[in-house]
Amino acid sequence: MSWVKSCFLPVALVCIALASCSIFAKEQPAPVYDVRSAVVVSAQKIPPGILAGVGDRVNAAINATVRTDVYPRVVLTIRILFVEKGQGFDKSRNVAKVSIDAASVDDGSVIAVSAFEVTSFSNSPTAADEILAEDIAARIRSAFSLSAGRA
Repeated sequence: MSWVKSCFLPVALVCIALASCSIFAKEQPAPVYDVRSAVVVSAQKIPPGILAGVGDRVNAAINATVRTDVYPRVVLTIRILFVEKGQGFDKSRNVAKVSIDAASVDDGSVIAVSAFEVTSFSNSPTAADEILAEDIAARIRSAFSLSAGRA
């Protein structure tokens, strides 16, 4: 028992020292791009309401965003890889996997890549596409620092 007490103080001091290092570490800000346009594509049979909804919302956000500084100009290629609707016990969960390439306007090279999965819930099958489209667009707006525009 005394061995545990004698080791406690050095272990506690090491933990405090390591924790203090993480407090002072600054996280680098994510790069910001001047997004000029976006196109939504899909390899599978994705409902057209999702494709059009994401495209309209993201392009409205691009038009509503005003950049005061000069950033690299890019165009977005948004790929909706798959959509699964009606999952879960009550069949209200919808999942989409999305991949985004940001290509430079100047030379066409891809300078940023992002991929994520979006999960939304809807008890109405008719509104599920619109809700999923809004959730995907919101994630893209967040990732590329876009203003919320009107679709």
